[in-house]
Amino acid sequence: MTEEPLIECEKVGLDYFDSAPVRHVASETIRATPEEIFAVLLDGPSWTKFVWAIEDVVWTSGFPLEVGSTRSVYMKGDLVGHEEFIAYEHGKRMAFRFNQVSKGSITAFAEDYQVTDLGDGTCRIDWVMAMGDRNKAGDTSSGVIANFRTAILGAFVRHTLKRFRRYVESKPALEGAV
Repeated sequence: MTEEPLIECEKVGLDYFDSAPVRHVASETIRATPEEIFAVLLDGPSWTKFVWAIEDVVWTSGFPLEVGSTRSVYMKGDLVGHEEFIAYEHGKRMAFRFNQVSKGSITAFAEDYQVTDLGDGTCRIDWVMAMGDRNKAGDTSSGVIANFRTAILGAFVRHTLKRFRRYVESKPALEGAV
C-alpha cells in the first residue's frame, strides 16, 4: 500500500450530514448490545470483513477514542483516507470526516454512525454517508450517469450495513480489540 500525494478535503462539521450535496442513509436493527456494536466499530481489522473496499484501518492516535482522534483507512485502488473523528460518544455515536485523501474527486467526505439501544437485546444503527464530489459539482455529463453513480453508492451503503449487521451478530473474535 503506497501513499500517494495527499489532497486536502474540506474540514466539515456535524452540520454537513444535513447539507452535503450527496447523502446516503441506511438503518438496520442488530441483535447485539451497544457495547458489542462499538467493539466491532473500534476494531480496525473488522472493517475489512464488512466493507469490501477496505484493505486496512490503522489508528494513528491512541485510545480511548474521542473527538479529534485519527485513523487512516487504506482502500482498494490505492485510495487512502486520513480521518478525524468529529463526534464520539461510546455506545451511541461516532462520526468522522476525511481530512486528506490520496486521490479522486472527493472534496468532502464524512460518515456518522448512531446506535439506539431498543431495550430488548437489539439496537438500531443509523449510518449517514455524506460527500462532495468535484465531478458532481461541475459534471457536464448527462444526468443519467450522475444518477446511476448515486444509485450505485446508495446500494453500496445499504449492502455494507447489512454485512455489518451479519458480522456483529456472528459474535466475531476481534483481532485488534481495544
